[in-house]
Amino acid sequence: MKISKKVIGQRISEIRKSKGMSQEDLSKLLNISRPSLAQIELGNRNVDILELQSISMILGFSLDDFMSENYSLNRDIDSVAEKKTEKHEERISVPTLQIEKFKNVLLYILERCAGKPNVGETVLYKLLYFVDFNYYELYEEHLTGAKYRKLPYGPVPQQLELILNQMIDDRQLERVKTQYFDYPQIRYLPLEKADLTKLKASEKEVIDNVIAQMSDWSASAISNYSHKDMPWLASKDGEEINYELAFYRDAPFSVRNYGDETEDK
Repeated sequence: MKISKKVIGQRISEIRKSKGMSQEDLSKLLNISRPSLAQIELGNRNVDILELQSISMILGFSLDDFMSENYSLNRDIDSVAEKKTEKHEERISVPTLQIEKFKNVLLYILERCAGKPNVGETVLYKLLYFVDFNYYELYEEHLTGAKYRKLPYGPVPQQLELILNQMIDDRQLERVKTQYFDYPQIRYLPLEKADLTKLKASEKEVIDNVIAQMSDWSASAISNYSHKDMPWLASKDGEEINYELAFYRDAPFSVRNYGDETEDK
C-alpha cells in the first residue's frame, strides 16, 4: 500500500518529536540540511527508500509498521519495545513459508521451462523471486511465503536447498549437472506434475507472466535485471529482502497500476 509523501512527512515528524529530537539533530545524523528535513516533514520533498531506512534506524522504528495503512505512533513505540525483548518475533509468521505451495510453484515453473537449457539454478532462483515479489506487489499477500536473501548474484530463497533435497528424496525432482556454453550448470528436472489445484488463478497468472517475460534470459541477464529492482537495491548484503520494498518499484519492474490509489502530488 503506497502512502503519500505528506503522510510520510507527518509520521517522521511525530516520531522525531516523540524521541525529543530536534530537526537540527536529525538532519545532522542524516547528513542533510535542516531545511531539507523540514521539507520532508512538510510533505514537499520526496524521501527515497534508502533515506527512509536511515531515518528508521536513527529513530528506532519499524519500517513495516511505518508503511502500514493502520500505522499509529503508540503502536510503533510498543513494537520497538517488544523487539528489544523478543528480537525476532515480528518476522516469525510474516512471511511464513508454505512448503507445499512452494513445491508446486517450483514444479510448475520447471515443467513450463523443461525444454529451456538456460534455466539452471541461477535463472530458477530469480524466477521464483519475481513470482513472489510481483504477486505481493499486486495483491499485498504472500504467494509462497518464501524469504529471500540479498546475495552477490541476486536474491536467493532461503531454505531452498533443504526443500530441493527433500523433493529429490521423494522422487519429485532430479538434480543434473551439465554444461551450458562451456560453463558448469546445475539443473532440476521435474519428475511429477504440479498439483494445479493448489494454485489460485491469480497465482498461476503471475507465474505465467514471469515465465513469459524472463524464462528465456541468460543467468547473467536475469541476475543483472534483479540487481536493478528496488527490493534488492534497498537491502543490505546478506540480509533478508523486505517484501514491502516492492511498493517502491518504478517501471519496468512495477507490475501494479496504482492509478488513483495515491494522492495527487
